[in-house]
Amino acid sequence: MLPGLAREAVTRARKASATRAAKAASAPIAEVDPVARVLVDLPLAHLDRPFDYAVPAAMADDLLPGVRVKVRFAGQDVDGFVIARAGESEHPGRLAPVRRLVSPESVLSPAITTLCGAIAERYAGTRSDVLRLAVPHRHAGAEKESSPPRLLPVVDLQAGISAWGGYANAPAFLTHLAAGGDPRAVWSAGPGADWPVMLAHAVAATLAADRGSLVCVPDHADVARLDAALTEVLGPDQHVVLTADAGPARRYREFLAVRRGARRVVVGTRAAAFAPVHDLGLVVIWDDGDDQHAEPRAPYPHVREVLLLRAEQEGTAALLGGFARSVEAQQLLRTGWARPLELGRSDLRASVRTEIAGADDRTLERDPLARSVRIPQEVHRRVRAALNDGPVLVQTPRTGYAAALACVRCRTPARCGSCHGPLALPDPTSPPTCRWCGTAAPAWACPECGERGLRAPVVGQARTAEEFGRAFPGAAVRVSAGERVLTTVDRTPAIVVATPGAEPVAEGGYAAVVLLDTWLALGAPHLRAEEEALRRWSNAVGLVRPGGRALAVGDPGQPALQALVRWDHAGFAEREAQARREAHLPPASRLATIVGEVGAVDDVLTLLERPAGTEVLGPMGIERSDPPEVRVVVRVPRAQGAALSAALGEVQRLRSARKLDPVRIQVDPPTL
Repeated sequence: MLPGLAREAVTRARKASATRAAKAASAPIAEVDPVARVLVDLPLAHLDRPFDYAVPAAMADDLLPGVRVKVRFAGQDVDGFVIARAGESEHPGRLAPVRRLVSPESVLSPAITTLCGAIAERYAGTRSDVLRLAVPHRHAGAEKESSPPRLLPVVDLQAGISAWGGYANAPAFLTHLAAGGDPRAVWSAGPGADWPVMLAHAVAATLAADRGSLVCVPDHADVARLDAALTEVLGPDQHVVLTADAGPARRYREFLAVRRGARRVVVGTRAAAFAPVHDLGLVVIWDDGDDQHAEPRAPYPHVREVLLLRAEQEGTAALLGGFARSVEAQQLLRTGWARPLELGRSDLRASVRTEIAGADDRTLERDPLARSVRIPQEVHRRVRAALNDGPVLVQTPRTGYAAALACVRCRTPARCGSCHGPLALPDPTSPPTCRWCGTAAPAWACPECGERGLRAPVVGQARTAEEFGRAFPGAAVRVSAGERVLTTVDRTPAIVVATPGAEPVAEGGYAAVVLLDTWLALGAPHLRAEEEALRRWSNAVGLVRPGGRALAVGDPGQPALQALVRWDHAGFAEREAQARREAHLPPASRLATIVGEVGAVDDVLTLLERPAGTEVLGPMGIERSDPPEVRVVVRVPRAQGAALSAALGEVQRLRSARKLDPVRIQVDPPTL
């Protein structure tokens, strides 16, 4: 009975659908601009283009560019966006009519439509994937609400120039913004800089010319700081916050306020990069080297590239800021696309003094083990002195208790007997546990010498906090890492142990900052290890109060540490850029990774029309992939970057049309 009833239900549904289709086909068509060009939400690369549909007369007034619709495609109702109306179509046959107007709300502006197409082309992806990043899911209740009126703030340009005091070219930059210009700058913030307030004044200067601003920051802690600063400088109800986890109703409501022009200032994480700001005059990215700016979903665009492309297409000003300077930002300065905003050397020397433990002979005489122990005596002296003035930040690069273990006798790394993964101690009372499969190994014995004792060559923030608690029994020790991240701490003297990116902001700044285990950050196995290490250290030192002290434990001759001591991010970025040019690595070149099963990757390489100067590196097997996958790196000179993206996009379309096994193509991944 049930199968028969199911077949009957399917038959009735098909008949009803056919009836609706027949009624829609017989409905009168609009007399003016009867053709709607629709971007259909299809993941297939070979269908990534607009399709023409007839405009029913009943929808003619509401079927405007940017609205959501339902159309018939391959026998199914699918979602789409109207991107244009036209008087005629190149399609020779009869056009299928638009099935349904989902909402008369225009959510896709022409500028964002153009941007999505450019991003899809740049990253060898599809516009449907980019549109999912650009336009949030519809929330019908939010559409029924009216957006609040737009208020004009009172802008004090002189207050902004004062807030940026000491930075060369900053007065000219702000004045140019207030005049409606499009200056472009790379800003190297000095230690202790109140960067949210400074950015808020740059936004205010842009508003003075009745133009909008878009500011993207790496995480929610930065969003909260900038949100407060914008409220302080501009007043309430002048900006919106767009983040991916704001909730569907709130995010869509804020999105509509921007799309309708009720708000012209947007701050958020990478979800805000496509915000449809009216009369956009300034795009800002803070800490562009942070990997959180890289979208983890296809086509994997980077916020920096999205904003720079918007600046070019919409003729806006651009500002890339951070305590450190990325190699890509240095490239913009080198080509003359942007100008630097930097503190003078005298102001830098007054803002912070950074040293390396055991860097001079006098210190080594007092502590011969300063360069060999994890926490030398100089760290204890510095922390003890700084606790008299306020909180002290201790940055350590690993979470957990003992993040790696080794034999206490022969130093052989401790491995799991089940999966050969690394063993670690989650806390002081638990047995060694595999970090891969979670298997406990209470009876572990060294396979080389039989010793059962373990040592911890790499310890996490929990063990570090424990060690500082023993060394300073009268001081409060606070931990910020993992699931427990502190956003702020007060002026009370305390030792704050934090992992990179989880450092809380201290009221009035930290009296001192200590950087531990610098060798561990430098030893990361990827292209940007030194650049990333310097960025993380600089972000920690940037939290020090004016006139504070910073102490790093590491090799005094290491170039990244030397750059930190001199606060010479420009010189370090230029040296890194030169090394990249010599090694033919980004940003001096353009590359893409192709990941998939062996046969699929080989098929891509066979179909790929390689631009001049193309190099193919690999294939290389990917560990622990099931089924087994390989990765190939395709590299071309920078001038051939657009040709490589176009060739990869064409391969995706060819393989999509043939329904071949998918591969993952990522253009300019943040790291290899």
